Amino acid sequence: MVPGQAANPRLIIRGCFIVCALLLGMAVATVNAADSADPFKHLKQRLVADGFDCDRIDAIFRSPAVAFEKKGVSAYFVHNEATANYMQFSKPKSIGAARAYMQAHQQALGAAEAQYGVDKEVITAIILVETRLGTYTGNRLVLNTLATLGAMTDEVPREMIWENLNNDKRRLSRDAFEKKADSKANWAYRELKAFLTYTAGENIDPSGIEGSFAGAMGICQFMPTNIPKYAKDGNGDGSVNLFDHDDAIFSVAAYLKNYGWKPGLSREQAYKAVYHYNHSKYYVNAVLDIVDKLKG
Repeated sequence: MVPGQAANPRLIIRGCFIVCALLLGMAVATVNAADSADPFKHLKQRLVADGFDCDRIDAIFRSPAVAFEKKGVSAYFVHNEATANYMQFSKPKSIGAARAYMQAHQQALGAAEAQYGVDKEVITAIILVETRLGTYTGNRLVLNTLATLGAMTDEVPREMIWENLNNDKRRLSRDAFEKKADSKANWAYRELKAFLTYTAGENIDPSGIEGSFAGAMGICQFMPTNIPKYAKDGNGDGSVNLFDHDDAIFSVAAYLKNYGWKPGLSREQAYKAVYHYNHSKYYVNAVLDIVDKLKG
């Protein structure tokens, strides 16, 4: 501007808008950077607001084991039940292992069948398909999985998962991703609360439990919200440990009884009961095929 010349009001206003926009952009970038540094920030606040002890939540999330689970949660978003290899469990080697399992755990299986009316063969079949008879219970920390999914109610954690999916050839469209994220974020938060409640009640370190990429845990692969309703103390030691075979066997039996399993039920009724355990026709057909082989 030439000295002595009056300032142009439009230029001043435009300059103010530019400065404000730059400052706002810097502020948003700072917030996003802070949220990226701690993607669980708002999740922790939500847990405390819902009644969890602030010191306990801080201690849990300070654990070196706790991390944002990009890989496992990304796999969860692209998992397709139709591609799961359920046929492997009906092969002679797997059926032989299942028979050996029934022999090794005949007392618990017999007691569960007597108490709940659930065939020992279907209990064994589910444990075979879920965790290969307890030999593989998952390698993802349940806490990390559920916390990551639960945090996706916020934009930054959700974007972190979306960006991680960009390199996956199976990835969803953005619209499908957003719909699934909307559905699963609040579901996972409920599961996280149940998980933290269970581990507190049993005096278990929540940062030390591994499970599936969906957050299921134990030999029977229960989601945490199912624990207070169906998990049982099968060995009578006063605690519920889903990594104990007796507890897992009784828990599967209690679950199936609740969803309609009873002695002498029809094939259609059996299908409906097992479908509640995993909403996949491929899964149900595999379990019932194993049952037929174990009874044959």
